[in-house]
Amino acid sequence: MIKSMTGYGRGEHEADGRKFSVEIKAVNHRYNDISIRLPRSMNYLEDKIRKTLTKKIMRGKTDVFITFESFSEDDVNIKINEPLAKAYCEKLEYLKLNYGLTGDNTLDLVAKFPDIITVEKVQEDEDTIWNALLPALDDALNSFISMREIEGEALKKDILKKADVIENYVAEIKERAPLVAEDYRQRLTDRLNELLADTSIDEQRILTEVTIFADRACIDEEITRLTSHISQLRSIFAKDEPIGRKLDFLVQEMNREANTIASKSNDIKITQITVELKSEIEKIREQIQNIE
Repeated sequence: MIKSMTGYGRGEHEADGRKFSVEIKAVNHRYNDISIRLPRSMNYLEDKIRKTLTKKIMRGKTDVFITFESFSEDDVNIKINEPLAKAYCEKLEYLKLNYGLTGDNTLDLVAKFPDIITVEKVQEDEDTIWNALLPALDDALNSFISMREIEGEALKKDILKKADVIENYVAEIKERAPLVAEDYRQRLTDRLNELLADTSIDEQRILTEVTIFADRACIDEEITRLTSHISQLRSIFAKDEPIGRKLDFLVQEMNREANTIASKSNDIKITQITVELKSEIEKIREQIQNIE
């Protein structure tokens, strides 16, 4: 299915006192640029996350935001440095006896000394954390891809409608093209009659001039190639793969043929049609910038 490069998806998963939230958003980009932001303590998962994303994301500037909350007591380990606490208490008692100090060695006093009580984060098993994160990542990714597909389908329908319009313009040009040489012959004859009113006109010379003009203004090849490009455009949309780059190249070729027709035709009607044709091609070019 055709996909847009813009999209947004969100997923959450909570299990065993842990909650993961994943947000994915993307805009159009020439290449596949994925940026992942997650808690520093989980940087070891970045490669797995990237591999999961690149299976379904081929192009675009994608930002992934992952947040983590823990409500489990098992995630931290509180340690007491008993030898250090004992040493503090002994020194406090020494100060009290030798310097006439008063007061008790209370628990809150001893606990304030540095390194008596320390809190350490328990090193989590990588597979456990990954299995808790993956459902949230999958939900966000599926939502993200679904949005891309919906927008991509809308772009496809609109571009194919514009292709029909372009095809109609090409048909008008094809119908008009054979008449251009005859119009030129008539204008040339009328002009010579006006300039050489009392002199006979060399019909053979006029025929030669018209032939040269017709050869120089012939746009049959351009019409044929442009017709072929329109057919290729439709066939590309039938493919189940990323097509943005192919479309971009094809539209460049369509625009090149349209420019050549405009420069060679030397006919006001064809020029007017070509202006409209190029306008439709430009609209397609803008839209395909957002197709994966």
